[in-house]
Amino acid sequence: MSLLTKATGFARKAATWVRRLTLRDPEGWRRTEGESYAGERVSETSVLALSAAWACVNLLAGTIGSLPLMLYRTDRSGRRTIAKDHPLYWILHDSPNTDQTSLEFFEGLVASVELKGNAVAEIARGSGGRVISLTPMLWDETTVTRSAAGALVYRWRDKTLTEDHVLHVRGFGGNPEGGLSTLAYGRNTFGLATAIERSAGTMFSNGVRPSGVLKFKEWLKPEQRQAAEDRLSQKFVGAMNAGRPLVLEGGVEWQQLTLNPEDAQMLESRRFSVEDICRFFDVPPHMVGHTDKATSWGTGLEQQTLGFQIFTLRRRLKRIEMALAKRLLTPADRADGITIEFSLEGLLRGDSAARAAFYASALQNGWMTINEVRALENLPPVAGGDTPRMQSQNVPITAVPTALSQPQD
Repeated sequence: MSLLTKATGFARKAATWVRRLTLRDPEGWRRTEGESYAGERVSETSVLALSAAWACVNLLAGTIGSLPLMLYRTDRSGRRTIAKDHPLYWILHDSPNTDQTSLEFFEGLVASVELKGNAVAEIARGSGGRVISLTPMLWDETTVTRSAAGALVYRWRDKTLTEDHVLHVRGFGGNPEGGLSTLAYGRNTFGLATAIERSAGTMFSNGVRPSGVLKFKEWLKPEQRQAAEDRLSQKFVGAMNAGRPLVLEGGVEWQQLTLNPEDAQMLESRRFSVEDICRFFDVPPHMVGHTDKATSWGTGLEQQTLGFQIFTLRRRLKRIEMALAKRLLTPADRADGITIEFSLEGLLRGDSAARAAFYASALQNGWMTINEVRALENLPPVAGGDTPRMQSQNVPITAVPTALSQPQD
């Protein structure tokens, strides 16, 4: 091997090392890249193989991706309407690109933020800088640097893009070049959960887990041992033999085996790993099917679900809304009162009682009109339905009719 070849190889490795050793993504500081303290390699694939992590990411991405993303226009009088005439409306609400629906695009975007702390998409612009499409970019294949002028520069595959042509949604961390990676900072939690799953799988695939033992008073001859094993295999093979009594003879005793403390500890560790993973994603355990030590019904879980909407979803939705507004809206759009918001009423679509109570409060207190409610239910407007109405029973006592205030005989 020539000296030039060796130098080129060393330069490539050095470039890789420099890229790994960053404060926001500490995987390069590990003894082995991607390895946890439990000795398990942690990657996107291995983490999503954990049922709790899959459920958390699927819940967050699916919930946010299914919410209607709306463009609103607020006029000078404060009246807000849906800006369906804006060209950006159909891109965000229906189809960001030729291959994906809005749900698929934002589901993938949220999943990338949850796992890697970042999501990026290329912004294609037409004449006059108008946005015509959003195409997902893989964060693992994207590098972010600063130009001499201080602007962010994105390199993805064979493209070099300025920040005006990239939608960058950053997760927790506050770094303009990228948010903190959940895979990196949760590596030990995910690695421990993977190690526990691997240990359980190995125990059941290779370990001896008999339900009981046969106790003989004397040592068996080889032919007697073989006969006993053949008899047991004939008795216990097949579902039809489940629960079938075992015939013992010659002073043989059956001793039932119970769950030993080591196995019980493994079960407890598996339960704890679910809760630990849920903590990383801010998801209440009961929302991923983990209701151990808690009831599946009642107001306690209802309050946890409400807390999920307020504390978990709100900042994630706001993060996406602000990133979209920053990169997609022009100064003219802002002057025209254009805003981008997720419609949280979409969360009520599966709950008829909650939806009815929400609409009743809106109509009775005058902060929504009949036609606004009908529009949310995909119903046509009705005559006179644009006038706000409210109940009038709660009036000052001085306004009560005189006849009602006179004493009765």
